[in-house]
Amino acid sequence: MNIKELGAAVKGIRAVVLGDMMLDSYQWGKVQRISPEAPVPVIEINREEFRLGGAANVALNLASLGAQVSAIGITGTGPNARIMRKLFKQHGLDPIGLIAEKGRKTTIKTRIGAANQQIVRIDIEDTRDISEQSLHAALEAIKNALETADLLIIEDYDKGLLRQELISASLLLCKERKIPVAVDPKQKHFFDFKHVDIFKPNYIELQANLGKRFENDEDFFAAARFLQNKIGCKHLVVTRGSRGMYIFSKKSPMQHLPSCAREVFDVSGAGDTVISALGLAYCAGADIRSAAGFANHAAGIVCGKMGTATTTIEEILDYAGA
Repeated sequence: MNIKELGAAVKGIRAVVLGDMMLDSYQWGKVQRISPEAPVPVIEINREEFRLGGAANVALNLASLGAQVSAIGITGTGPNARIMRKLFKQHGLDPIGLIAEKGRKTTIKTRIGAANQQIVRIDIEDTRDISEQSLHAALEAIKNALETADLLIIEDYDKGLLRQELISASLLLCKERKIPVAVDPKQKHFFDFKHVDIFKPNYIELQANLGKRFENDEDFFAAARFLQNKIGCKHLVVTRGSRGMYIFSKKSPMQHLPSCAREVFDVSGAGDTVISALGLAYCAGADIRSAAGFANHAAGIVCGKMGTATTTIEEILDYAGA
């Protein structure tokens, strides 16, 4: 299946995103002096923008590629939660799956910069496991969403949503209904996503979770095969920045796709784009190499954009020369 065929096939896929929703704030201004209080620049902010981040950005990427999206995640109850819901509605996403937990902070990452250069990032978040009440609500939401789903994408940022009970229940429902599952893991539950279709860590996460530093490619390849056997995933896709993607599939040789990014302006959210495009293409019937190629082009596009960004089928076709 070529890029053009994939572009048509992914449209209309019913995708469910389960994961840690975030809000990204960008504040830009000018530096005209150094603070008299400390040797730091004083930034006079003249522009502020909010964008969807984390699993919310995955949902937005899926929608931008033509999927029908249901998003399930946790927020607080304050102003940032209201901003997130407003952004969902502005982008045509249904916020019904956003579970508001009293006393919890909505994860927000604030990037402050000047002259297109990020100076500092401030994170406000709550990484406690969600409450029993929120867990019950999430279990009900995922059960309902998977009744009509074609694909589940799990986006883990270790922010407390993905308790073991929710992971196990979601994977069991998908197994019963033969729904493909693509996972973008973090650390806490790295080894808990058993027998999924696609497992997509990056190179640094792979080293960190296996507790070793790879001295060469042979170390890397051996570790990847070990992980694949340990969790029983069909396809292990390891992203490695400028070196591209490495695909490890059962009973198949390793496949390498070089990065096709022409200009790397900002890598924020590139992993969200990869898991979205990869999951959609695979669900549409592409083999894993073709699906990864589709995702590779999508990632190349968003790396050339400022901040967390999305792409469209039309942009991907143009980028790939299809």
